[in-house]
Amino acid sequence: MSCHPYAVLAAQRLLPVLRSADADRALRATGRLLGAGCRAVELTTSTPGWARAVTRAAGLRDARGRTAVIGVGTVTTAAQAAAALDAGAAFLVSPYPAPEVREAAARSGTPLLEGGFTPGEIAAAVRGAGAAKVFPAHVGGPDFIRSLRAVLPDGVLVPTGGIRPGGVRAWLDAGATAVGVGSGLPDDPGELAAAFAELAGPCCGGEGCRP
Repeated sequence: MSCHPYAVLAAQRLLPVLRSADADRALRATGRLLGAGCRAVELTTSTPGWARAVTRAAGLRDARGRTAVIGVGTVTTAAQAAAALDAGAAFLVSPYPAPEVREAAARSGTPLLEGGFTPGEIAAAVRGAGAAKVFPAHVGGPDFIRSLRAVLPDGVLVPTGGIRPGGVRAWLDAGATAVGVGSGLPDDPGELAAAFAELAGPCCGGEGCRP
C-alpha cells in the first residue's frame, strides 16, 4: 500500500505551510524542507504562480528518496480546487468550511483538511473527510485540542495559526495529529533537520516509507 497523506502527516507531525513571494521561492523552500527530512509540505494559493510550484514540487523526493506529498492550502473555491488537483496536489486544505472544495475533494477522492473553528465545524469536517484543520488555533490553545480530542478520538486534527516551532510539542501532547507552522522554522539546514527529527513519529508503513 502507498502512504496516505493523513498517515504521512501523523508520522511527520510538523506541517510547514509556505506563503512565498513567488513560485520559484516556494519551490526552493520546498526543496530545503525535503532535504531536511520533511516529506509533506503545504503550499498556498496566496503565492503568485502557486499551481506551477505545486506541479514542480510534486515531482520532488525527500532525503530518503520518498515521493514528496504536496498539499495546497487556502483553497476556498471549486476553481482553486480543480487547479490544485490538476497541478498534482496530494491533499487540499481550506481555512474555513468550504462546500465547493469539499465536493471537489470527495469527487476526486482527495484528502481534505477542511478548516473549522467551532466544535460543530470541526466535527462536521471530521465526519465528512476524517480530518479537520483547526484554525485559528492560537485562539483556543492546546487545551481546546484536548477537549476536541475527547469527543473526536479518531479524527485527524491539525491545528494551524499562530503556532511557533517551539510550541509544537505542547499541541501534540494535547492530542493534535500534526501541527501547521507558517513561520519560524530555522534557516540552518542542520537545525531544520533536527527540528523534524525531534518531532517525527514512526513511519506509516506504506510502500512509500521503505528506504
